[in-house]
Amino acid sequence: MGGKDPNFDVVYLDETRDWIEPGTYVFFQRLKEHGGGYWLGQVYDGWFGFVIEDPVSLRYGMEVLQAIAGQQKEIERFDDSLDNFMLKSE
Repeated sequence: MGGKDPNFDVVYLDETRDWIEPGTYVFFQRLKEHGGGYWLGQVYDGWFGFVIEDPVSLRYGMEVLQAIAGQQKEIERFDDSLDNFMLKSE
């Protein structure tokens, strides 16, 4: 994804993980007999949430994660504190 800490993992067929840090995005490889590709989701404490509800290629999934990272930067810049709240007159 271009950064130092990509914050995603790829679990290939026949691999397991003992623990995945909550908040990590994970690609789970699918069998070719079932269409191939990867399930993409995010791991939380006790559950897995799909980012995309359909299987994706690694390339497309990484593009989605880049878009999410870009949106996150915009969200972090948003300031909704009462000190900066202003109504604009027309």
